[in-house]
Amino acid sequence: MKTYHGTRTPTGPAVWIENGRVLQMLPHVVKHSPTGFNWGYGGSGSADLALSLLTDALGHRRRAEALYQDFKWAVVAQLPDEWTLTRHDILDWVRQKTIQEVSP
Repeated sequence: MKTYHGTRTPTGPAVWIENGRVLQMLPHVVKHSPTGFNWGYGGSGSADLALSLLTDALGHRRRAEALYQDFKWAVVAQLPDEWTLTRHDILDWVRQKTIQEVSP
């Protein structure tokens, strides 16, 4: 199961992907923030993280671009200093968002 982890380090926020025994840093899809990823607020670092998480989890940048601002406010802006999200968590959020969009 693919899992995303974030923590604040002395040199700044760090986000990595755990996929089985493989660890890698989450790549930036687009840099909204000159200081990179961040979370716990609604600024550009959170937008950067939201877009990158969605793109990786969905495997589809165009769909991620349509959702990342809402994901930023609903999820990324609420994250604590240390956090873990699974790909399943992210896809569940996408499913719920899609259901809300099509419900009358």
